[in-house]
Amino acid sequence: AAELPSAPVEVSVCADSLEVRSAGSCDAAALPAGVSLAPSSCRGLRRLRGDGLHLRVRLRRPPPGADVVFTLRESLKPNKNYIFYCQSCGDIVVKDRKFLRVLPLPSENWSDLVEEWCCHADPFSRSTLHPQHGDCFVGDNFFLLNSGDESHLPASPLCCSEAGHHKSKENTRVICKRCKTMLGETVSSDTIKYYVTEVIIQPAEGSFSPIPRSQFVQSMVAQCLLELSSAKSTFRFTIKGDNGKTYILIWLLNSDTLLVESLGSSSSHSDFTLFGDILTPTSGPVGTWNAVKVLYQPCIQCRNKELADAWENDMGVHPLKFPSETCLELLLVLGLSTASLPPSLRYMNCFQVRNSFC
Repeated sequence: AAELPSAPVEVSVCADSLEVRSAGSCDAAALPAGVSLAPSSCRGLRRLRGDGLHLRVRLRRPPPGADVVFTLRESLKPNKNYIFYCQSCGDIVVKDRKFLRVLPLPSENWSDLVEEWCCHADPFSRSTLHPQHGDCFVGDNFFLLNSGDESHLPASPLCCSEAGHHKSKENTRVICKRCKTMLGETVSSDTIKYYVTEVIIQPAEGSFSPIPRSQFVQSMVAQCLLELSSAKSTFRFTIKGDNGKTYILIWLLNSDTLLVESLGSSSSHSDFTLFGDILTPTSGPVGTWNAVKVLYQPCIQCRNKELADAWENDMGVHPLKFPSETCLELLLVLGLSTASLPPSLRYMNCFQVRNSFC
């Protein structure tokens, strides 16, 4: 608790639990199976006004298996039937689609890298990486599908032909017919981009399973950050909207955090809606989530403009684009998570701190 009683407080650290006794009462924080503490490593015990008790202790747990790592492209397999649902309302967006090929796309600046490697004219200057019939291309945070495979399209209206016509930004938005949520955008006359934060992909033989919106957005954004940091050793990201504006600067600190919460404690899962895990917490008296820890800075209303401009010109920063509405949702979740932390843990070097489920 933030305000401890005036009576003496006794803290006991055991291999399988941590207990706080005061004035005849006892609060215990149990640990999940397979996780233990090293009591002899306990240090830094102190009370901070408004925060409560702080201490540091080494954690022991078995290493994760090699098959735990999940990537977006693994969510789709060739020669299997899938249905794309609108994540917000559950309406069917792509019905019973079988992909003959599921291929990863290169990074968005791949064409710039070609110029550095070629000693002659760029052989790919007139080439476009657009999916053909039966293809699904997987990007950092989106899927590219051939619109010719669809008997119906989820937008109204779609863009006109690119040849000889100006295409407004509003006409390229792919909108859910039922709830009017932006699902993606048209890339060309025969290619549609769906953002991973807006659609749920499930095998055709299954049924739609709704997931809370904030939880789903957090989980997918966290997955994008983890994949990019692992593949490209990139740890700084700009979150941009489809309107071209930068909404958030994110610095990924670590991806191996374990968040453990005893049921009945002063906090709750709803308070710690971090970069969400679509997996539900473990059943029983203890909730456990794998998490990532990030620092972030909001950039709306011209906040942190100088820092955002510096990151924009930094080759070590990777941009991620989402619908503008989703960027605002993510910013709200980040703010709520920071507010749930003790005051002394909310900032680090002028950045706001967030522990995030993944």
